[in-house]
Amino acid sequence: MNLNRLVALGILSSEGPLHGHAIRRRAEKVSVERWGGVSVGALHRELHLLERDGLIAVVRCEQAGKRPLRTVYGITPEGERELAILRESALRDLRSQPDPVGVGLLFGGRVDPRETTELLRLREQKIRAELEQVTSERTRLEGSLSPIALTVFRRQETLLSAELRWHRDALLMLARDVQSPASVPVVDTPAPKAPSGEV
Repeated sequence: MNLNRLVALGILSSEGPLHGHAIRRRAEKVSVERWGGVSVGALHRELHLLERDGLIAVVRCEQAGKRPLRTVYGITPEGERELAILRESALRDLRSQPDPVGVGLLFGGRVDPRETTELLRLREQKIRAELEQVTSERTRLEGSLSPIALTVFRRQETLLSAELRWHRDALLMLARDVQSPASVPVVDTPAPKAPSGEV
């Protein structure tokens, strides 16, 4: 799933012809790089690839004052078809992201529960700060957001709140583990059975 491509095509489809800097500014306005996994810095490069693939076309070049000449792009009919495919694929995707926390907890080896508790507390603080930032951004932009954009910010708030609830539960479980550490079970590997007829 190329989210950079989806963002560039979606902005051109909804707002009409724009130059690369304007597309980047639209993406930055809603902080999509932070929560959406989109590399805003790569949008200029993506525009060249979209043009190469016939999904966007140059509409005109323009220059404002002493600023450099800017190329204005518009989406093509083929680009609209590609956007529909990308949009459907994104909305059907059930994987929110890779889960390094789950991998770290399951495959981190034998770790002192106190160390894990400390790491999770630090992570919890960062998530709490991110939730406050998302809420603040939504509040600041609320008058200028479309209903669909507002639901995206609300979704981020809901996901971060759920992550905080998970941290609370995980930290409670770890606290019980620290008070009475459970013994790590030893898995016995049985000796292979001899084929029937052999001693």
